[in-house]
Amino acid sequence: MEIQVHAVALVTALTVAAVLPQQGVAQESGEYFVVQQAQGASSVSLGGTVIPYKEVTLSAQLPGRVKHLAGIEGDTFEKGTLLVALDETELLAKRNAALAQLANADAQLRAAGVQYNRELWSPQSKQAMGGMGLPNLFDQMFTRPMENFSGNRNQNVERRADLYASGVQITQAQNAILSAQSQIQAIDAKLRDAISLAPFDGVILKKFVEVGDTMQPGQPLLVYADVEYLQIMVDVPARLRPGLYEQMMLQAELDVTGQVVPVRVAQIFPTADSQRHTVKVKFDLPQGVSAPGMYVKVRVPDHTAPARNHPVIPASSIRYNGSLPGVYVEGKGGRPELRLIRVGESLDNGYVSVLSGLSSGERILRNPVNGVASGWVSPAGTR
Repeated sequence: MEIQVHAVALVTALTVAAVLPQQGVAQESGEYFVVQQAQGASSVSLGGTVIPYKEVTLSAQLPGRVKHLAGIEGDTFEKGTLLVALDETELLAKRNAALAQLANADAQLRAAGVQYNRELWSPQSKQAMGGMGLPNLFDQMFTRPMENFSGNRNQNVERRADLYASGVQITQAQNAILSAQSQIQAIDAKLRDAISLAPFDGVILKKFVEVGDTMQPGQPLLVYADVEYLQIMVDVPARLRPGLYEQMMLQAELDVTGQVVPVRVAQIFPTADSQRHTVKVKFDLPQGVSAPGMYVKVRVPDHTAPARNHPVIPASSIRYNGSLPGVYVEGKGGRPELRLIRVGESLDNGYVSVLSGLSSGERILRNPVNGVASGWVSPAGTR
């Protein structure tokens, strides 16, 4: 983590507008601007990484061969779009077998119901020989009553046993139906796991597979993210944590373009890293200013450091000789002299702070034109 301490003035637009006129700067009537001091707290530049607002890693939930891949890195998709699909031939075969078991269990349930109704309403039908012949009548009128009377047989007990056995067959058939339905539900869940749908509108950041690859459970398939809204993840030293609060507005400098943009504190993690003594903080970035993975410096106020005074000048007064910033200072006889300075933080209303090279009370050209004649002077004022 890169940390740079800048002794700069944290002056807002209202502060600059209110303080400078009181000291006579805004009332300067000529081409020159009188350098004044603005007091503020020191800030610390903390390096962070641009991350998507939402990011997920889709992984394989079951073994199989990749048969469909929606696209490559950078392709955008809407919510619900099929991103990755594994071959489900084996699962479909198991589902068909479970459907057959369900049909068999349903047939067994209907047969058991018929048997139960026969035992309930016609208990003698399975033992009777049928017809109205004398043997059948003799058996029903004399033989069976004598068996009950002599104690050799109890037809009531036998009927209850037959009814109970028929009820058990119904229960077994119902359980078989429930078991088959559970197998189908489990297979359907695996069929859902065989495909990966886009959980939200986003873009593929990285893919790990190609069509035809054989996957095992847990292997990553691709990284999918919402890049419309971006954030900065920064490890903030614990001593700077008390100076931050959610919705607080700060400034960040983009590493590629050097552009300074406003950022907002979105989330402060509740715990600190016990080894690094830092707290993770997320900052919201304006839309369209960066991309995921970029390096950004966030300027965090350091209230533990003593407040310092720094000169404040208009940004229009700075001219660059190559990469070296400088301003035209009024010298002896009113002749402008180019002096190199060290620029600090960009402030609101077009002002910047100066870390070295200028002192309060000096006069500089507010907006020097091209080709202005000057002499070179050092920051100390010697030729």
